[in-house]
Amino acid sequence: MTVRPVSAAVPFGALREKGFDVLFLSHARPILEGEFSDALQELERVLGAIELPISEIIGSGGGETQFTQRLRKALAHLGWEKHIFEIGKTIDGVPRESTSHEVDHVKYGSTGVLALEVEWNNKDPFYDRDLENFKRLHAEGAISVGIIITRGRSLQESLWDAVHRFAMERSIDSMEQLTENGVTPTPKQRANILKRVQRVKDPVPLAIAWTDNFVSNKFGQATTHWDKLMHGVERGVGNPCPLLLIGLPASIIAFDAAKVEPMSEEDVVD
Repeated sequence: MTVRPVSAAVPFGALREKGFDVLFLSHARPILEGEFSDALQELERVLGAIELPISEIIGSGGGETQFTQRLRKALAHLGWEKHIFEIGKTIDGVPRESTSHEVDHVKYGSTGVLALEVEWNNKDPFYDRDLENFKRLHAEGAISVGIIITRGRSLQESLWDAVHRFAMERSIDSMEQLTENGVTPTPKQRANILKRVQRVKDPVPLAIAWTDNFVSNKFGQATTHWDKLMHGVERGVGNPCPLLLIGLPASIIAFDAAKVEPMSEEDVVD
């Protein structure tokens, strides 16, 4: 399957100007423009207002960060709520098969249903799961379009520079200063960082060694980001379900001075 870029005259023009990746596949654009124009405007407003503080990138690199929780809550506030689709089949009135498909954000329109997943930082096989889930739901007539929001290409490519800037702006040049700034590497990470910093030949500044270690561990190539998503759709995963794919850009990063804090249990959605 060949992925072709869409023309410039498409929805999300303001988002595109901010660097968002936007891709419509399998007739998703006419379906969304014709039947879900209000939902498109809601998405554009929510995404246009989001901001990603560098302290949150550092504080929690996993799937449910404070950033993704804010995004999810903003969507839920507009009616994009979690839903479990139950699909059952019967033969002569006797139940024979039943499957369930959970989607984190579902929006009901007058003529159809939208299903949306946020993949901020999972392992990349989650893309295949989401796309195949959308494909099955679309084949059963349960959804009209599947939507994925993930890290965009520019954001993925800028993470090393952003994390290194965090270290330099906070003058982090020792493990003690990392700790003072709320960052505590695991024992294995600490050993790998110090090995490069303390070696006799060509030692590496701690800011660089830590940045390398942090980015590769938290946001490596095997995690969910735009290029990995493109690899999936180019293989035909999810086809022929209409899809809207959105990549978050580097422009949403804000270099705040807040203390790095891990998420509390209250920040996590059930």
